[in-house]
Amino acid sequence: MTGNGDAARPTLPGVPSSAEQAEGWRAPGQDAGWLNPVRERFLLRLLVRKELRVRYRGSMLGMLWSYVKPAVQFIVFYIALGLFLQLSKGTPGYAVYLFSGIVVINLFGEVFGNATRSITGNGALVAKIYMPSQLFPWSSMIVALVHFLPQLVVLVVGALLSGWIPSPTSLVAFGLGMVILLVFTMGLGMLAAALNAAFRDVENFVDLIVMVATWLSPVLYRISMVQEAIGGTIWWWLYQLNPLTIVVELFHVAFWRYSGPVVEKLPMDPTLATPGEPFGLWWAGLLIAMATFVVGTIVFERSKRRFAQEL
Repeated sequence: MTGNGDAARPTLPGVPSSAEQAEGWRAPGQDAGWLNPVRERFLLRLLVRKELRVRYRGSMLGMLWSYVKPAVQFIVFYIALGLFLQLSKGTPGYAVYLFSGIVVINLFGEVFGNATRSITGNGALVAKIYMPSQLFPWSSMIVALVHFLPQLVVLVVGALLSGWIPSPTSLVAFGLGMVILLVFTMGLGMLAAALNAAFRDVENFVDLIVMVATWLSPVLYRISMVQEAIGGTIWWWLYQLNPLTIVVELFHVAFWRYSGPVVEKLPMDPTLATPGEPFGLWWAGLLIAMATFVVGTIVFERSKRRFAQEL
């Protein structure tokens, strides 16, 4: 042992010296926890590129599937519900109403499903080398946002053709909706990813939740129909407090409810979005989303050191 001060102090095997720590070195297995996606931006970008390449490997259409799938989904729902069940007759601008809800559910389903499978789907990396585990669900969310952008472009174009004029109300409603949706879904995704590493049945439950979510939020029908059926009951309040219901209604505010000819022809629903309070229960949705994110992060942090053994 030579020299003086910190440089002279012996260090434990595998523990960086003071000089190495000053250069940014750290002991294996130590990370920044929930701040990893910010601290490890370079690795996060690599994972996003990897997921995009793997997903479209051997595909002729590639990113065009981001347009094809929601387009087919929209056409089927519009014909079955808008034309056959005639929901479009009582809803001016029903095409915009429908698609603004579809893009919310599609983003929720992709983020939730991909995040749930992010640890098991990257089992080789998790089991063989050390990487901050939080990067896997977060990269899945970014990939989902890449697929969301084409749908958002189509929605904006369709709304503009229907007479929509962007306004501060629209922008605020869209921003609130995106924040609530991503925070809430990432909380669920990290919780499900941690559980799915130990119990593979979880991903099947997630598929069921995504399927049911389309019908438990006002995507295909008007929310006033729900109020007429169960208004004044505990189920009505639970329905209103569903974060997806709040986000879908915020998207309706952003792209449909206050869009030119629609607001002139349509009496305002006595629901989450009223003239006096256009953003409705956004604060409740944000609180629920933040609580879900905190719970999901805590469970993920406590489970991540067992991922390699469980896989």
